[in-house]
Amino acid sequence: MNLKLLLIVVALLNFFLPLSFVPLFDLDEGAFSEATREMLASGNYLTTYLNGDLRFDKPILIYWLQALSVKIFGLNEFALRLPSALAASLWAVAIWYFTKRYFNEKVAFYATLSMLASLQINLIAKAAIADALLNLFIALSLFALWIYLESARLRWLYIAFTAIALGFLTKGPVAILVPLATTFLYFLIKQDLKSFFKTIFNPVGIGIFLIIAMPWYILEYLDQGEKFINGFFLKHNLERFNTAFENHKGSFFYYLPVVLIGFLPFTTPLLKAFYRIKSFLAEPLMRFLLLWFLFVFLFFSFSGTKLPHYVIYGYTPLFLFIGLAMAKSKIHVTWSFLIPSLLLFTLLLFFPLILNYIPAKNSYYEALFAAAKEIFGLKFQIVTSLLILIFILLRYLRFNQEFKVVIIAILFGLYINMIVIRNYALVVQQPIKEAALYAKKHNLHVILYRFTKPSFLVYAEKLSPKREPKVGDYLLIQKHNLAKFKKYSVQYSKNGLYLIRIEK
Repeated sequence: MNLKLLLIVVALLNFFLPLSFVPLFDLDEGAFSEATREMLASGNYLTTYLNGDLRFDKPILIYWLQALSVKIFGLNEFALRLPSALAASLWAVAIWYFTKRYFNEKVAFYATLSMLASLQINLIAKAAIADALLNLFIALSLFALWIYLESARLRWLYIAFTAIALGFLTKGPVAILVPLATTFLYFLIKQDLKSFFKTIFNPVGIGIFLIIAMPWYILEYLDQGEKFINGFFLKHNLERFNTAFENHKGSFFYYLPVVLIGFLPFTTPLLKAFYRIKSFLAEPLMRFLLLWFLFVFLFFSFSGTKLPHYVIYGYTPLFLFIGLAMAKSKIHVTWSFLIPSLLLFTLLLFFPLILNYIPAKNSYYEALFAAAKEIFGLKFQIVTSLLILIFILLRYLRFNQEFKVVIIAILFGLYINMIVIRNYALVVQQPIKEAALYAKKHNLHVILYRFTKPSFLVYAEKLSPKREPKVGDYLLIQKHNLAKFKKYSVQYSKNGLYLIRIEK
Protein backbone atom coordinates (compact mmCIF):
# COMPACT_ATOMS: atom_id res chain seq x y z
CA MET A 1 0.00 0.00 0.00
CA ASN A 2 1.43 3.40 -1.01
CA LEU A 3 1.18 5.34 2.26
CA LYS A 4 2.24 8.67 0.74
CA LEU A 5 -0.45 8.41 -1.93
CA LEU A 6 -3.09 7.77 0.75
CA LEU A 7 -1.96 10.88 2.63
CA ILE A 8 -2.10 12.98 -0.56
CA VAL A 9 -5.70 11.82 -1.14
CA VAL A 10 -6.68 12.77 2.42
CA ALA A 11 -5.01 16.18 2.05
CA LEU A 12 -6.79 16.90 -1.24
CA LEU A 13 -10.18 15.89 0.19
CA ASN A 14 -9.82 17.64 3.55
CA PHE A 15 -7.81 20.76 2.69
CA PHE A 16 -8.49 21.60 -0.98
CA LEU A 17 -11.87 20.17 -1.99
CA PRO A 18 -13.83 22.40 0.46
CA LEU A 19 -12.03 25.68 -0.37
CA SER A 20 -14.90 27.22 -2.37
CA PHE A 21 -17.70 25.16 -0.88
CA VAL A 22 -18.93 27.67 1.71
CA PRO A 23 -18.92 31.47 2.08
CA LEU A 24 -16.29 33.25 4.17
CA PHE A 25 -16.96 33.09 7.89
CA ASP A 26 -17.11 36.10 10.17
CA LEU A 27 -15.37 37.52 11.97
CA ASP A 28 -11.83 36.33 11.26
CA GLU A 29 -12.04 35.09 7.68
CA GLY A 30 -14.10 38.12 6.70
CA ALA A 31 -11.67 40.52 8.39
CA PHE A 32 -8.51 39.04 6.82
CA SER A 33 -10.15 38.81 3.41
CA GLU A 34 -11.54 42.34 3.49
CA ALA A 35 -8.17 43.74 4.58
CA THR A 36 -6.62 41.95 1.60
CA ARG A 37 -9.32 43.28 -0.74
CA GLU A 38 -8.74 46.84 0.49
CA MET A 39 -5.00 46.36 0.04
CA LEU A 40 -5.52 45.42 -3.59
CA ALA A 41 -8.05 48.21 -4.15
CA SER A 42 -5.79 50.90 -2.68
CA GLY A 43 -2.45 49.60 -3.92
CA ASN A 44 -1.04 50.09 -0.41
CA TYR A 45 0.92 46.88 0.27
CA LEU A 46 2.53 48.17 3.47
CA THR A 47 -0.34 48.96 5.86
CA THR A 48 -3.58 46.99 6.21
CA TYR A 49 -7.00 48.57 6.67
CA LEU A 50 -10.42 47.16 7.54
CA ASN A 51 -13.41 49.20 6.38
CA GLY A 52 -11.06 52.14 5.98
CA ASP A 53 -9.66 51.90 9.53
CA LEU A 54 -6.12 50.85 10.41
CA ARG A 55 -5.86 47.11 11.16
CA PHE A 56 -2.87 46.14 13.28
CA ASP A 57 -4.08 42.68 14.34
CA LYS A 58 -1.43 40.75 12.38
CA PRO A 59 1.74 41.43 10.39
CA ILE A 60 1.82 41.49 6.63
CA LEU A 61 2.84 38.11 5.18
CA ILE A 62 -0.57 36.40 5.06
CA TYR A 63 -2.08 39.46 3.36
CA TRP A 64 0.65 39.45 0.72
CA LEU A 65 0.06 35.76 0.02
CA GLN A 66 -3.71 36.21 -0.17
CA ALA A 67 -3.27 39.23 -2.43
CA LEU A 68 -1.02 37.22 -4.76
CA SER A 69 -3.57 34.40 -4.85
CA VAL A 70 -6.41 36.84 -5.61
CA LYS A 71 -4.32 38.38 -8.41
CA ILE A 72 -4.00 34.92 -9.96
CA PHE A 73 -7.44 33.39 -9.28
CA GLY A 74 -9.70 36.41 -8.72
CA LEU A 75 -11.55 37.61 -5.63
CA ASN A 76 -13.25 34.46 -4.37
CA GLU A 77 -13.20 31.98 -1.50
CA PHE A 78 -10.79 29.62 -3.27
CA ALA A 79 -8.15 32.30 -3.77
CA LEU A 80 -8.46 33.74 -0.28
CA ARG A 81 -8.21 30.33 1.39
CA LEU A 82 -5.59 28.76 -0.89
CA PRO A 83 -2.50 30.10 0.98
CA SER A 84 -3.72 28.43 4.18
CA ALA A 85 -4.36 25.10 2.45
CA LEU A 86 -0.90 25.18 0.87
CA ALA A 87 0.73 26.10 4.21
CA ALA A 88 -1.12 23.30 6.02
CA SER A 89 -0.04 20.84 3.33
CA LEU A 90 3.61 21.88 3.72
CA TRP A 91 3.18 21.51 7.48
CA ALA A 92 2.01 17.92 6.88
CA VAL A 93 5.00 17.31 4.56
CA ALA A 94 7.34 18.57 7.30
CA ILE A 95 5.77 16.21 9.84
CA TRP A 96 6.14 13.28 7.41
CA TYR A 97 9.83 13.84 6.65
CA PHE A 98 10.88 14.72 10.20
CA THR A 99 9.08 11.71 11.69
CA LYS A 100 10.41 9.37 9.00
CA ARG A 101 13.93 10.68 9.61
CA TYR A 102 13.87 9.88 13.33
CA PHE A 103 11.49 6.92 13.45
CA ASN A 104 10.12 5.06 10.42
CA GLU A 105 7.57 5.32 7.62
CA LYS A 106 4.76 3.72 9.62
CA VAL A 107 5.11 6.21 12.47
CA ALA A 108 5.32 9.03 9.92
CA PHE A 109 2.15 7.78 8.24
CA TYR A 110 0.05 7.82 11.40
CA ALA A 111 1.54 11.10 12.63
CA THR A 112 0.78 12.84 9.33
CA LEU A 113 -2.65 11.24 8.97
CA SER A 114 -3.70 12.40 12.44
CA MET A 115 -2.69 15.94 11.47
CA LEU A 116 -4.54 15.84 8.14
CA ALA A 117 -7.73 14.42 9.66
CA SER A 118 -8.04 16.10 13.07
CA LEU A 119 -11.03 18.36 13.54
CA GLN A 120 -9.23 21.52 14.61
CA ILE A 121 -6.61 21.34 11.88
CA ASN A 122 -9.34 20.85 9.30
CA LEU A 123 -10.92 24.09 10.49
CA ILE A 124 -7.79 26.25 10.23
CA ALA A 125 -6.17 24.51 7.25
CA LYS A 126 -8.61 26.07 4.80
CA ALA A 127 -9.52 29.24 6.67
CA ALA A 128 -8.46 32.58 5.21
CA ILE A 129 -6.53 33.50 8.36
CA ALA A 130 -2.88 33.44 9.48
CA ASP A 131 -2.83 30.34 11.69
CA ALA A 132 -2.01 27.57 9.21
CA LEU A 133 0.91 29.64 7.93
CA LEU A 134 2.14 30.39 11.45
CA ASN A 135 1.96 26.73 12.48
CA LEU A 136 3.98 25.77 9.42
CA PHE A 137 6.78 28.14 10.46
CA ILE A 138 6.68 27.12 14.13
CA ALA A 139 6.95 23.45 13.12
CA LEU A 140 9.76 24.13 10.64
CA SER A 141 11.70 26.23 13.15
CA LEU A 142 11.59 23.61 15.92
CA PHE A 143 12.23 20.69 13.58
CA ALA A 144 15.26 22.51 12.16
CA LEU A 145 16.48 23.46 15.64
CA TRP A 146 16.38 19.83 16.75
CA ILE A 147 18.21 18.61 13.63
CA TYR A 148 20.85 21.27 14.31
CA LEU A 149 21.18 20.23 17.96
CA GLU A 150 21.50 16.60 16.92
CA SER A 151 23.79 17.06 13.90
CA ALA A 152 25.62 20.35 14.62
CA ARG A 153 25.11 21.34 10.96
CA LEU A 154 24.78 25.10 10.81
CA ARG A 155 22.55 25.11 7.76
CA TRP A 156 19.74 23.71 9.93
CA LEU A 157 20.19 26.53 12.43
CA TYR A 158 19.95 29.03 9.57
CA ILE A 159 16.76 27.31 8.34
CA ALA A 160 15.36 27.66 11.87
CA PHE A 161 16.14 31.40 11.93
CA THR A 162 14.54 31.76 8.48
CA ALA A 163 11.35 30.03 9.65
CA ILE A 164 11.22 32.15 12.82
CA ALA A 165 11.62 35.32 10.74
CA LEU A 166 8.80 34.30 8.39
CA GLY A 167 6.63 33.40 11.40
CA PHE A 168 7.38 36.84 12.89
CA LEU A 169 6.13 38.35 9.62
CA THR A 170 3.00 36.17 9.89
CA LYS A 171 1.83 36.66 13.46
CA GLY A 172 4.46 38.47 15.44
CA PRO A 173 6.27 37.62 18.71
CA VAL A 174 4.66 34.20 19.26
CA ALA A 175 6.77 32.87 16.36
CA ILE A 176 9.88 33.75 18.39
CA LEU A 177 8.50 32.82 21.80
CA VAL A 178 7.57 29.17 21.14
CA PRO A 179 10.91 27.97 19.67
CA LEU A 180 12.95 30.17 22.03
CA ALA A 181 11.15 28.96 25.19
CA THR A 182 11.18 25.31 24.10
CA THR A 183 14.90 25.38 23.39
CA PHE A 184 15.63 27.24 26.63
CA LEU A 185 13.70 24.71 28.73
CA TYR A 186 15.45 21.82 26.99
CA PHE A 187 18.92 23.23 27.73
CA LEU A 188 17.88 24.25 31.24
CA ILE A 189 16.95 20.66 32.07
CA LYS A 190 20.26 19.53 30.53
CA GLN A 191 22.04 22.17 32.66
CA ASP A 192 23.72 23.46 29.53
CA LEU A 193 22.59 27.08 29.15
CA LYS A 194 25.94 27.92 27.56
CA SER A 195 24.90 25.94 24.47
CA PHE A 196 21.52 27.67 24.48
CA PHE A 197 23.05 31.14 24.34
CA LYS A 198 25.53 29.99 21.71
CA THR A 199 22.61 28.77 19.59
CA ILE A 200 20.36 31.82 19.83
CA PHE A 201 23.14 34.41 19.50
CA ASN A 202 24.57 32.98 16.31
CA PRO A 203 25.55 36.11 14.31
CA VAL A 204 24.63 34.68 10.89
CA GLY A 205 21.27 33.44 12.20
CA ILE A 206 20.47 36.83 13.71
CA GLY A 207 21.47 38.48 10.46
CA ILE A 208 19.11 36.20 8.50
CA PHE A 209 16.28 37.05 10.89
CA LEU A 210 16.89 40.79 10.62
CA ILE A 211 17.14 40.77 6.82
CA ILE A 212 13.86 38.86 6.41
CA ALA A 213 11.68 40.15 9.23
CA MET A 214 12.70 43.67 10.08
CA PRO A 215 12.26 45.71 6.86
CA TRP A 216 8.46 45.59 7.01
CA TYR A 217 8.39 46.41 10.75
CA ILE A 218 10.73 49.36 10.22
CA LEU A 219 8.79 50.67 7.24
CA GLU A 220 5.48 50.24 9.08
CA TYR A 221 6.82 52.17 12.07
CA LEU A 222 8.10 54.93 9.79
CA ASP A 223 4.65 55.05 8.15
CA GLN A 224 2.44 54.83 11.25
CA GLY A 225 4.72 55.64 14.21
CA GLU A 226 3.30 55.17 17.70
CA LYS A 227 -0.04 53.99 16.31
CA PHE A 228 1.73 50.86 15.08
CA ILE A 229 3.55 50.25 18.37
CA ASN A 230 0.40 50.78 20.42
CA GLY A 231 -1.91 48.92 18.06
CA PHE A 232 0.22 45.88 17.25
CA PHE A 233 2.68 45.24 20.08
CA LEU A 234 0.75 46.67 23.02
CA LYS A 235 -2.89 46.01 22.12
CA HIS A 236 -2.75 42.83 20.06
CA ASN A 237 0.11 41.11 21.88
CA LEU A 238 0.62 42.27 25.48
CA GLU A 239 -3.04 43.03 26.18
CA ARG A 240 -4.11 39.65 24.80
CA PHE A 241 -1.96 37.93 27.44
CA ASN A 242 -2.77 40.24 30.34
CA THR A 243 -6.52 40.62 29.81
CA ALA A 244 -9.47 38.76 28.31
CA PHE A 245 -9.25 40.58 24.98
CA GLU A 246 -12.63 41.04 23.25
CA ASN A 247 -14.15 38.99 26.09
CA HIS A 248 -12.38 35.79 24.98
CA LYS A 249 -11.84 34.35 28.44
CA GLY A 250 -11.92 30.97 30.14
CA SER A 251 -10.64 29.00 33.12
CA PHE A 252 -7.16 27.54 33.49
CA PHE A 253 -8.56 24.23 32.19
CA TYR A 254 -10.04 25.84 29.05
CA TYR A 255 -7.72 23.98 26.68
CA LEU A 256 -8.31 20.44 28.03
CA PRO A 257 -11.66 19.96 26.23
CA VAL A 258 -10.32 21.95 23.26
CA VAL A 259 -7.52 19.41 22.76
CA LEU A 260 -9.76 16.37 23.30
CA ILE A 261 -12.37 17.60 20.83
CA GLY A 262 -9.86 19.16 18.46
CA PHE A 263 -8.08 15.83 17.86
CA LEU A 264 -11.21 13.94 16.77
CA PRO A 265 -11.25 11.29 15.31
CA PHE A 266 -7.85 10.59 16.92
CA THR A 267 -8.75 11.48 20.52
CA THR A 268 -8.32 7.91 21.81
CA PRO A 269 -4.87 7.41 20.21
CA LEU A 270 -3.87 10.76 21.76
CA LEU A 271 -4.94 9.56 25.23
CA LYS A 272 -3.10 6.27 24.69
CA ALA A 273 -0.01 8.22 23.67
CA PHE A 274 -0.11 10.20 26.92
CA TYR A 275 -0.64 6.97 28.85
CA ARG A 276 2.61 5.68 27.33
CA ILE A 277 4.45 9.00 27.57
CA LYS A 278 6.82 7.77 30.26
CA SER A 279 8.24 5.14 27.93
CA PHE A 280 8.76 7.78 25.24
CA LEU A 281 10.77 10.12 27.46
CA ALA A 282 13.88 7.97 27.50
CA GLU A 283 14.73 9.67 24.19
CA PRO A 284 16.03 13.29 24.19
CA LEU A 285 13.93 14.10 21.11
CA MET A 286 10.75 13.04 22.89
CA ARG A 287 11.62 15.25 25.86
CA PHE A 288 12.18 18.15 23.47
CA LEU A 289 8.79 17.54 21.82
CA LEU A 290 7.00 17.26 25.16
CA LEU A 291 8.51 20.55 26.35
CA TRP A 292 7.26 22.16 23.13
CA PHE A 293 3.68 21.06 23.77
CA LEU A 294 3.72 21.74 27.53
CA PHE A 295 5.08 25.26 27.12
CA VAL A 296 2.35 26.20 24.62
CA PHE A 297 -0.40 24.53 26.66
CA LEU A 298 0.61 26.12 29.98
CA PHE A 299 1.52 29.54 28.56
CA PHE A 300 -1.86 30.01 26.91
CA SER A 301 -3.67 28.43 29.87
CA PHE A 302 -2.30 31.33 31.95
CA SER A 303 -3.11 33.89 29.23
CA GLY A 304 -5.99 36.27 29.86
CA THR A 305 -7.26 35.91 26.29
CA LYS A 306 -8.18 32.36 25.34
CA LEU A 307 -9.08 31.23 21.84
CA PRO A 308 -9.22 27.59 20.69
CA HIS A 309 -6.59 27.95 17.99
CA TYR A 310 -3.84 29.25 20.31
CA VAL A 311 -3.09 25.76 21.64
CA ILE A 312 -2.57 24.45 18.08
CA TYR A 313 0.93 26.00 18.21
CA GLY A 314 1.83 23.00 20.37
CA TYR A 315 -0.02 20.29 18.42
CA THR A 316 2.81 19.12 16.16
CA PRO A 317 4.52 17.06 18.92
CA LEU A 318 1.20 15.41 19.72
CA PHE A 319 0.87 14.19 16.14
CA LEU A 320 4.24 12.48 16.52
CA PHE A 321 3.16 10.94 19.84
CA ILE A 322 0.01 9.60 18.14
CA GLY A 323 2.13 8.19 15.32
CA LEU A 324 4.32 6.31 17.80
CA ALA A 325 1.37 5.02 19.81
CA MET A 326 -0.53 3.80 16.74
CA ALA A 327 2.49 2.24 15.05
CA LYS A 328 3.18 0.15 18.15
CA SER A 329 -0.47 -0.87 18.62
CA LYS A 330 -1.66 -4.24 17.29
CA ILE A 331 -5.31 -3.18 16.89
CA HIS A 332 -6.23 0.33 15.81
CA VAL A 333 -9.97 0.46 15.10
CA THR A 334 -11.45 -0.61 18.43
CA TRP A 335 -14.57 0.62 20.19
CA SER A 336 -12.42 2.97 22.24
CA PHE A 337 -11.10 4.47 18.97
CA LEU A 338 -14.60 4.96 17.54
CA ILE A 339 -16.60 6.11 20.58
CA PRO A 340 -15.44 9.78 20.69
CA SER A 341 -16.42 10.26 17.03
CA LEU A 342 -19.70 8.39 17.54
CA LEU A 343 -20.52 10.68 20.48
CA LEU A 344 -19.99 13.73 18.26
CA PHE A 345 -22.15 12.25 15.49
CA THR A 346 -24.90 11.42 18.00
CA LEU A 347 -24.82 14.95 19.38
CA LEU A 348 -25.16 16.35 15.86
CA LEU A 349 -27.92 13.86 15.08
CA PHE A 350 -30.02 15.38 17.86
CA PHE A 351 -28.91 18.96 17.21
CA PRO A 352 -32.37 20.18 16.10
CA LEU A 353 -33.85 18.77 19.31
CA ILE A 354 -31.12 20.37 21.42
CA LEU A 355 -31.95 23.77 19.90
CA ASN A 356 -35.39 23.57 21.52
CA TYR A 357 -33.72 23.83 24.92
CA ILE A 358 -31.42 26.76 24.07
CA PRO A 359 -33.06 30.14 24.76
CA ALA A 360 -32.89 32.57 21.82
CA LYS A 361 -31.53 35.99 22.78
CA ASN A 362 -33.85 37.85 20.43
CA SER A 363 -35.94 37.51 17.27
CA TYR A 364 -32.82 37.30 15.08
CA TYR A 365 -31.66 34.19 16.92
CA GLU A 366 -35.18 32.79 16.81
CA ALA A 367 -35.02 33.03 13.00
CA LEU A 368 -31.55 31.44 12.95
CA PHE A 369 -32.71 28.58 15.16
CA ALA A 370 -35.73 27.99 12.95
CA ALA A 371 -33.52 27.86 9.85
CA ALA A 372 -31.04 25.55 11.63
CA LYS A 373 -33.80 23.11 12.59
CA GLU A 374 -34.80 22.88 8.94
CA ILE A 375 -31.30 22.62 7.45
CA PHE A 376 -30.12 20.15 10.10
CA GLY A 377 -33.40 18.26 9.69
CA LEU A 378 -34.35 14.92 8.19
CA LYS A 379 -31.83 14.72 5.29
CA PHE A 380 -28.98 15.65 7.59
CA GLN A 381 -30.15 13.15 10.20
CA ILE A 382 -30.33 10.35 7.62
CA VAL A 383 -26.76 11.06 6.45
CA THR A 384 -25.52 11.23 10.06
CA SER A 385 -27.26 7.95 10.91
CA LEU A 386 -25.64 6.26 7.90
CA LEU A 387 -22.25 7.55 8.97
CA ILE A 388 -22.77 6.17 12.49
CA LEU A 389 -23.67 2.80 10.95
CA ILE A 390 -20.59 2.79 8.70
CA PHE A 391 -18.30 3.58 11.64
CA ILE A 392 -19.83 0.72 13.64
CA LEU A 393 -19.39 -1.67 10.68
CA LEU A 394 -15.74 -0.67 10.36
CA ARG A 395 -15.20 -2.15 13.79
CA TYR A 396 -16.10 -5.59 12.45
CA LEU A 397 -15.01 -5.58 8.80
CA ARG A 398 -11.78 -7.47 8.12
CA PHE A 399 -9.86 -4.77 6.29
CA ASN A 400 -6.21 -3.78 6.49
CA GLN A 401 -5.84 -1.56 9.58
CA GLU A 402 -4.13 1.32 7.73
CA PHE A 403 -6.94 1.26 5.19
CA LYS A 404 -9.58 1.35 7.96
CA VAL A 405 -7.98 4.36 9.61
CA VAL A 406 -7.72 6.16 6.26
CA ILE A 407 -11.42 5.48 5.58
CA ILE A 408 -12.28 6.93 9.00
CA ALA A 409 -10.12 10.00 8.31
CA ILE A 410 -11.73 10.57 4.90
CA LEU A 411 -15.33 10.02 6.04
CA PHE A 412 -14.86 12.18 9.12
CA GLY A 413 -13.34 14.99 7.06
CA LEU A 414 -15.97 14.86 4.32
CA TYR A 415 -18.77 14.85 6.89
CA ILE A 416 -17.39 17.81 8.85
CA ASN A 417 -16.30 19.87 5.84
CA MET A 418 -18.95 19.14 3.25
CA ILE A 419 -22.02 18.63 5.45
CA VAL A 420 -21.73 20.07 8.96
CA ILE A 421 -19.78 23.23 8.07
CA ARG A 422 -21.80 23.67 4.88
CA ASN A 423 -25.10 23.49 6.80
CA TYR A 424 -23.83 25.94 9.40
CA ALA A 425 -22.77 28.30 6.59
CA LEU A 426 -26.20 28.04 4.96
CA VAL A 427 -27.78 29.19 8.21
CA VAL A 428 -25.40 31.97 9.23
CA GLN A 429 -23.17 33.11 6.36
CA GLN A 430 -25.10 32.48 3.14
CA PRO A 431 -27.63 35.26 3.85
CA ILE A 432 -24.76 37.72 4.33
CA LYS A 433 -23.17 36.71 1.02
CA GLU A 434 -26.48 36.89 -0.85
CA ALA A 435 -27.32 40.32 0.60
CA ALA A 436 -23.85 41.57 -0.34
CA LEU A 437 -24.15 40.30 -3.91
CA TYR A 438 -27.54 42.03 -4.16
CA ALA A 439 -25.93 45.27 -2.95
CA LYS A 440 -23.08 44.87 -5.43
CA LYS A 441 -25.48 44.21 -8.32
CA HIS A 442 -27.52 47.33 -7.54
CA ASN A 443 -24.50 49.48 -6.56
CA LEU A 444 -25.81 50.13 -3.04
CA HIS A 445 -23.78 51.71 -0.25
CA VAL A 446 -24.91 49.73 2.79
CA ILE A 447 -24.54 50.57 6.48
CA LEU A 448 -23.91 47.57 8.73
CA TYR A 449 -26.30 48.47 11.53
CA ARG A 450 -25.04 47.61 15.04
CA PHE A 451 -23.11 44.49 14.11
CA THR A 452 -19.87 43.60 12.35
CA LYS A 453 -19.78 41.30 9.32
CA PRO A 454 -16.65 42.09 7.29
CA SER A 455 -17.42 39.29 4.81
CA PHE A 456 -20.29 41.50 3.56
CA LEU A 457 -17.71 44.10 2.50
CA VAL A 458 -15.70 41.46 0.62
CA TYR A 459 -18.66 40.29 -1.45
CA ALA A 460 -20.15 43.78 -1.92
CA GLU A 461 -16.68 45.11 -2.78
CA LYS A 462 -17.48 48.36 -0.99
CA LEU A 463 -16.79 49.93 2.38
CA SER A 464 -19.67 50.42 4.80
CA PRO A 465 -20.47 54.06 5.69
CA LYS A 466 -19.67 54.77 9.36
CA ARG A 467 -22.48 57.08 10.47
CA GLU A 468 -25.98 57.06 11.87
CA PRO A 469 -28.55 56.06 9.22
CA LYS A 470 -30.94 58.57 7.67
CA VAL A 471 -33.84 58.50 5.19
CA GLY A 472 -32.79 56.90 1.91
CA ASP A 473 -29.97 54.85 3.44
CA TYR A 474 -29.65 51.11 2.94
CA LEU A 475 -29.01 49.04 6.06
CA LEU A 476 -27.98 45.46 6.71
CA ILE A 477 -29.81 44.79 9.94
CA GLN A 478 -30.79 41.93 12.22
CA LYS A 479 -34.47 41.26 12.77
CA HIS A 480 -34.67 42.45 16.38
CA ASN A 481 -33.44 45.92 15.36
CA LEU A 482 -36.12 46.51 12.71
CA ALA A 483 -38.44 48.07 15.30
CA LYS A 484 -36.07 51.04 15.60
CA PHE A 485 -37.29 52.31 12.21
CA LYS A 486 -40.89 53.32 11.54
CA LYS A 487 -40.91 52.96 7.78
CA TYR A 488 -38.67 50.91 5.55
CA SER A 489 -38.77 48.74 2.45
CA VAL A 490 -37.23 45.26 2.46
CA GLN A 491 -34.78 44.62 -0.39
CA TYR A 492 -33.68 41.18 0.81
CA SER A 493 -34.30 38.97 3.83
CA LYS A 494 -33.29 35.53 5.00
CA ASN A 495 -32.80 33.78 8.36
CA GLY A 496 -33.44 36.92 10.39
CA LEU A 497 -31.12 39.12 8.34
CA TYR A 498 -32.60 42.04 6.39
CA LEU A 499 -31.33 44.46 3.77
CA ILE A 500 -33.66 47.47 4.01
CA ARG A 501 -34.04 50.99 2.71
CA ILE A 502 -35.22 53.63 5.18
CA GLU A 503 -38.28 55.44 3.83
CA LYS A 504 -39.90 58.75 4.79
